[in-house]
Amino acid sequence: MGKPTGFLEVTRELPGKKPVTERLQNYNEFVDRFPEEKLVKQASRCMNCGVPFCHSGTGCPLGNVIPEFNDAVYRKSWKEAYDILISTNNFPEFTGRICPAPCESACVLGINQPPVTIEEIEKNIIEIAFEKGFVQPRKPNLRTGKRVAVIGAGPAGLAAAAQLNYAGHLVTVFERDDAAGGLLRYGIPDFKLEKWVIDRRIEVMEKEGVEFRYNANVGVNVSINDLLREYNAIVLSGGSTKPRDLAMPGRDLKGVYFAMQFLKQQNKRNAGKDPLAKANIESNILPEEVLATGKNVIVIGGGDTGSDCVGTSNRHKAKSVTQFELMPKPPEGRTPFMPWPTYPMVFKTSTSHEEGCQRNWAIATKAFMGDADGNLRALKVVELEWTSTKDGRPGQFVEIEGSEKEMPCELALLAMGFVHPQHEGMLDEIEIEYDERGNVKAAERYYQTNIPKVFTAGDMRRGQSLVVWAISEGRECARKVDEFLMGSSLLETKDASLVSLSV
Repeated sequence: MGKPTGFLEVTRELPGKKPVTERLQNYNEFVDRFPEEKLVKQASRCMNCGVPFCHSGTGCPLGNVIPEFNDAVYRKSWKEAYDILISTNNFPEFTGRICPAPCESACVLGINQPPVTIEEIEKNIIEIAFEKGFVQPRKPNLRTGKRVAVIGAGPAGLAAAAQLNYAGHLVTVFERDDAAGGLLRYGIPDFKLEKWVIDRRIEVMEKEGVEFRYNANVGVNVSINDLLREYNAIVLSGGSTKPRDLAMPGRDLKGVYFAMQFLKQQNKRNAGKDPLAKANIESNILPEEVLATGKNVIVIGGGDTGSDCVGTSNRHKAKSVTQFELMPKPPEGRTPFMPWPTYPMVFKTSTSHEEGCQRNWAIATKAFMGDADGNLRALKVVELEWTSTKDGRPGQFVEIEGSEKEMPCELALLAMGFVHPQHEGMLDEIEIEYDERGNVKAAERYYQTNIPKVFTAGDMRRGQSLVVWAISEGRECARKVDEFLMGSSLLETKDASLVSLSV
């Protein structure tokens, strides 16, 4: 604890953002850099909690040792802060930008005051570490000679690859897209995560000895059976890629697309790549460019992906942007059914919402309406009335009689989440076992599938989740693979401090 009275003297403060009119002109990150002195003051608010819930229980899935790195930041001991942070989190530059920060929801100070700015402090620690040269390739002292194939270069796969490489194994990452990152690369807009941040980390991993093979679609142009023969272990980390659809009249009209089809094309444009280049993800193959320019856009789905569609549509200069949510509007603050330190489902306004968006709750789409040429022209919608369960959660809904209407719409984006990983191809070919939700079946503490040498981690195993959970799963899975290959492992767990395997 850096300053015993810090939480009494300093209020929560976040860095400023560029004006909306300015940030809508490009796809760059727009959050200002926090001055060092303000960062130190924010770190001083961290208290000497008896039980720091921020990194245990309902807090950080990675087990980040938050009070300790806050204390180091307060003392301006940047190398110490970096060492503490990197001991549990391989990619704080990702989580510091796009994590919803369950650690802050569990902050003890948050019981009766605004919580500590943990996410912002984390982001600044890693950026200062890069600037000061603390981030250097960590090569293992010895190689085991064991070969591991990681299939999928999203955050779970990258974390597993990094940890297995530190353990001395020879790691090859197979990625069906043309660059690493998964949804970090082709899904998260550049204005939330510029892609040089990913490239910088991949360069470090390559220098550490991790090999990356791109445009390598296992099950299509790479044989999964060859990998089973050539590698001592395989980690499946392909994510949850099958989007939830909305099967109703007019679904096949031109103008109705999945959110990721829309977002990925813009990521490609920003990278100077052809947005119509054939994708290796079946649901992302489109014959034409999808643009929101001059259109009435309706985003169906109220989560982060829907918010990303809002921000991208506004940068396309859409005529109007509306976001639908089936559920009722959440409360402004915690209710008795959302007690601290649980993650509260409360009303949130994202930076994309700040840029302009009409938000509608408790509304359902009944049909997509088209013109004579097969183009989307409107949505038929109806308002809903929800009942509540005994614990205060939404129960069942009924349509409000007489509320049905048409809303002008030339572009509808389905942002309702993902149901499970793609089964066709690799997974079905090796007869992998699925759980009741269609995810690859593997126990959380073991990560091993019904095929002994095949492990799985991230959204492919647990279903659609957060980037911080993906990194956590990748790290934990790597430890189990290491134990499988060597009989024991020195790789750290969530609750263990860093065991250095590096030069």
